[in-house]
Amino acid sequence: MNTLAVVLTGPESLKLSRLDLFDPGDDDVVVDVEFSGISTGTERLLYTGAMPPFPGLGYPLVPGYETVGRVSRAGSNTGAKIGSLVFVPGAKCFSDVHCLFGGAAAKLVVPSSRITPIDDSLGEQGVLLALAATAYHATSGAHMRQPELIIGHGVLGRLLARLAIASGAEPPVVWETNPARRYGAQGYSVIDPSDDPRRDYNVICDVSGDSSLIDTLIGRLAPQGEIILAGFYSQPVTFAFPPAFMKEARLRIAAEWRDGDLKAARDLIHNGQLSLDGLLTHSEVAADATDAYHTAFYDASCLKMTLDWRAYT
Repeated sequence: MNTLAVVLTGPESLKLSRLDLFDPGDDDVVVDVEFSGISTGTERLLYTGAMPPFPGLGYPLVPGYETVGRVSRAGSNTGAKIGSLVFVPGAKCFSDVHCLFGGAAAKLVVPSSRITPIDDSLGEQGVLLALAATAYHATSGAHMRQPELIIGHGVLGRLLARLAIASGAEPPVVWETNPARRYGAQGYSVIDPSDDPRRDYNVICDVSGDSSLIDTLIGRLAPQGEIILAGFYSQPVTFAFPPAFMKEARLRIAAEWRDGDLKAARDLIHNGQLSLDGLLTHSEVAADATDAYHTAFYDASCLKMTLDWRAYT
């Protein structure tokens, strides 16, 4: 079996290639991909060559960890239903490339334990499940508090704000320096940082990936306040110690989501508690992947780009 896939051959070098797939086993399913999302965080670092050393990193590689498709084959041990719509957070099924993420392809072979069934009504929006789970992981669980200030009004920032409101917390404030991205707030305010006089936030969640902001954020904390780093930072995270000492500031890194976060986020979406409306702004057929990745990374009006693989499955 083989498939068409996006392959990054090096920094800013991308092409569609046909790759051989590993044969599926009794515990595997074959997924015919309908849509995959392009991440403007980790995938952009891979695309530009700015990704710091990371386990499994190397070129050529297949990117992508936001994939939606239908099960077309199911191993005898899987119990998976043929034709069911599933979310796939990447795959390691290609024989000739690195598979750091591996979700941007027309067909995938994955263990059934890696797929998450989703409702047919979700369709293309299903690619957002990974970001929804990331937002849920950063702010939900025992002893965690919802953010009062969120840095960045991209997809992840919007999901964090929507989850905070869904939890019953006070609507957060969102900082966004780009005027083109201040639209689309649902029950919360989006402002330029220079227009915010407040310096007593108890919880600040940064999704910007900008490590130079830490000192600024510490200055906005209440005593014993917490900063959640929910972005991915390619540069060292440093800060001046005395202001942090005076505030007795807390710094927490939100790692990637776990399986429980995926299921919790999916249930919130299916139950209507978390809306994904307005977050998918651009879409291209997979044949135009080169242009799609460039738009996703360099066009500020693009919140989330999806690739449509249905012509190749």
